[in-house]
Amino acid sequence: MDRREIAALLAYIGRIDPRTIRTDKGEAGDQLAQWHELLGDVPTATPHGWDALAAARQHTRTSPYQILPADVARPWESYRRDRLARHSDPTPSVDPDDQAAWAAELVGTRRAVATGTAQPSQARAITTGRDGADPRLEARLREVGSCIPPAARAALAPYRPARAAREAAVAQGLPDALSVRCAWCLAQPGEPCRRRRIGPDGGARGTALCATHPSRLDLAAAQQPAQVQQPAAA
Repeated sequence: MDRREIAALLAYIGRIDPRTIRTDKGEAGDQLAQWHELLGDVPTATPHGWDALAAARQHTRTSPYQILPADVARPWESYRRDRLARHSDPTPSVDPDDQAAWAAELVGTRRAVATGTAQPSQARAITTGRDGADPRLEARLREVGSCIPPAARAALAPYRPARAAREAAVAQGLPDALSVRCAWCLAQPGEPCRRRRIGPDGGARGTALCATHPSRLDLAAAQQPAQVQQPAAA
């Protein structure tokens, strides 16, 4: 805000809280200079939700204390932080080899978002199988069968032997025990079985990973004919 805008803000505040009015010309000048010094980088309003008059009105409505410049600056800083927290840098349109131009566009975009002249750019989330999933992604996953290429899956096998054994069993037509809930340890589908540690009072003290419980294997085998055999989840 420039001095003219600060003067308009002080005039508005004086109408809703007469305690801020300075009748002495010298005091009024000092008040204007102080507010301009502290709020010179705060805009009066932005196209996307900020309004200094609304911030002053909110303070006067909710606080018994006379308004200070900080009572306008504080909501402005919160507004800036909130917008930047919701912003994800879009890919600049300039040549990525031009580092200076690349950085300048990123800084310019962030400044526009922080000052309320542009809306935050939201990162696109990975779609899931719930409502609203991208049908093109679903079709592609059905086509390839897994998001992990076969070569990468084979390279990872030595580092995750349990999953590799599970995938090998499924490939041979054997039941996938992790496709069902374990009735013994209550492990959910996709989660490994756990050993329950029971304390002297009979309460559970903790759990630890263990081999798949036989009852879970039996349940998976019983349900196998009704299941559509698919590769194990990545």
